[in-house]
Amino acid sequence: MSNRYLPVGVLWVLILTSGVEAQEIRWGIMPEQRSLSVRSPEQLRPAGIPRTPAPATVNSPLGDVQDIPLSLSVVLNRSLGNMDAVRVLSGVNANSTGRTIYDVGINNTGIDSARGAFDPNLNINNNFLNGNSPGAIPDPGDPTQTLIVGSRSDRNNFNMNLSKRMLTGGVIDFGVIGGNNRFPGLTLPLNPQLQSNAALQLTQPLLQGAGLAVNHAPIVIAQLDTERSYFQFKDSVQSHVESIVQGYWNLVQARTDLWARKQQVALLEFAVDQADAELETGNANFSAQIQQRVAIENFRANVLVAEGNLLQRESALRNVLGLSPFDNDRIIPITPLIDQKITWDWNELLSLAEQYRPDIIELKLILEADQQRMLIRNNDARPSLDAVALYRWNGLEGTMPNGSEIRGTGFEDWSLGVNFSVPLGLRAARAGLRQQELLIQRDQVNLQQGLHQAAHNLAIRVRNLELFFAQYERFQKVREAATDNLRVQTDLFKAGNEKFIVVLQAVVDWGNAVSNEAQSLVQYNAELAALERETGTILETHGIAFVEERFGSIGPLGRLAVPVEYPGVLSPGGENGRYPNGNRPSEQQFRLEPPVDINDMGEQAPGELPPPPAELPLPNQQPAPVEAIPPLGSSNKTPAGNPPRVSDNKSLTPSLFRYSSR
Repeated sequence: MSNRYLPVGVLWVLILTSGVEAQEIRWGIMPEQRSLSVRSPEQLRPAGIPRTPAPATVNSPLGDVQDIPLSLSVVLNRSLGNMDAVRVLSGVNANSTGRTIYDVGINNTGIDSARGAFDPNLNINNNFLNGNSPGAIPDPGDPTQTLIVGSRSDRNNFNMNLSKRMLTGGVIDFGVIGGNNRFPGLTLPLNPQLQSNAALQLTQPLLQGAGLAVNHAPIVIAQLDTERSYFQFKDSVQSHVESIVQGYWNLVQARTDLWARKQQVALLEFAVDQADAELETGNANFSAQIQQRVAIENFRANVLVAEGNLLQRESALRNVLGLSPFDNDRIIPITPLIDQKITWDWNELLSLAEQYRPDIIELKLILEADQQRMLIRNNDARPSLDAVALYRWNGLEGTMPNGSEIRGTGFEDWSLGVNFSVPLGLRAARAGLRQQELLIQRDQVNLQQGLHQAAHNLAIRVRNLELFFAQYERFQKVREAATDNLRVQTDLFKAGNEKFIVVLQAVVDWGNAVSNEAQSLVQYNAELAALERETGTILETHGIAFVEERFGSIGPLGRLAVPVEYPGVLSPGGENGRYPNGNRPSEQQFRLEPPVDINDMGEQAPGELPPPPAELPLPNQQPAPVEAIPPLGSSNKTPAGNPPRVSDNKSLTPSLFRYSSR
């Protein structure tokens, strides 16, 4: 470097290294990250948790609570309308499945990404270059001297290339190259001179990369991934619907259990009051009174537990619905439970599960994708043998020293040939092929295991249905016997002919019988939804379908054109109102009347409810009886070859049970 350029170089070094501290360049060049940089929570953008009233607890009064009577159909519709993220019930809480209404639309973009490999590709380069390079030549006047002269040139290079990959694997390429060169001060045969050529080239694989199927495979895989995403989302929505049904019936059970526990307290309070009166007259001993106090305090504790369980069950249902933990509204279930035994056809259940279960469908789609990947792996294990062809048109024109223009045309060249290459042994490609063969075997086993597990799950549901309904019938008998026993023992206790411990046992038996009767019928109704879930038809039998909502985004014409509509949100909706409304709470189906006629029995079961608020549209205003239907498969079968469509609002499969008017 010449000394006159040294200050310039030093200045640039000072600029680039200004602000150096601890060997880090703070300006011009990004510094090294030599420490953890974590912002405090106060610096992060606030998310804004919605402010709601404090939740009700067993020790805090509910305040001015409004009873909101809701049928199960209304609850389902409201939950589907609030479902941006899919939630499922988990005990007394609800958790997100990780699925959202955007998942299918996101995966759908992979199809266009795969198709983009076959889009034409256009490249245009147009560059202007001015060159002035120094050079040394002998001095013509003095051979011992040397002259430094410049060689100046003005160039304009133009390059355009248009290439297109075809489904056969071949690539067709058309290119145009032009160069306009000027050399001021020089005497050349052509100055300026213009060189141009146009070329058409075709490369077609004959082994590796050849064939329509193997080149179309990435697009097919992307389409299968979109289908998998759809059925994964559908599977999570099915779990959501089952959770709503289960949470609704659990709330009915909790309300019934609380009523029974309060009735037990009222019955024991009556017995304790009578025992206190006997103690004052000297007809009882103090130890018996202490035993009675222990018993009634235990029952009051049971009421506390039942109240807490009711609050938790309602909160769980509100969570699945997408509502706040508490908003001064109390959900009152008004849909009657099904109390009739249904019949089914076992072979039809197996057929429905094989055809409609989303997890089984997903395993089938995985196998289809495996077959497509097998095409790719098998193709990669071949040598590369490409046929190439090139035809080029060349031209040259320019200005001669005498100032005349000259043009030369008709200079064409071409080439034909084959290119061959192969890694000796093809070890990596063969390993990939073996791996894919094993993956297919594994996924076939997974499909068989899925079918095997589906059959066992159906068997569990069928056995549970039989068990829960049999328990319901048996507990009805138990309740009748417990009620009769309670009345007899209470009358004897009033007359002073029975001990308190016998009355206590009668109260325990009666309360447990009421709770067990309600629990068995609730389990039976929840198991009906679980059976539909296991067959994969719970959405179809409820009339729930998916609606594709589109959104505008950048299209083929770019950002300056009008946005194009693309698949976006996939929202479920359209519950068919299969669950009717009642004019009283659902638990009243269990004949919640005091077992004996005594005063001050505590909180009584409510009778008829006031009409729902006007802003809560309900399908029916009158309760409808439940009607069992013939075994599955006897009628209303789905026509063969008609799989569910995304926008179909019709019921595609026969329902296991239905509500109907008689």
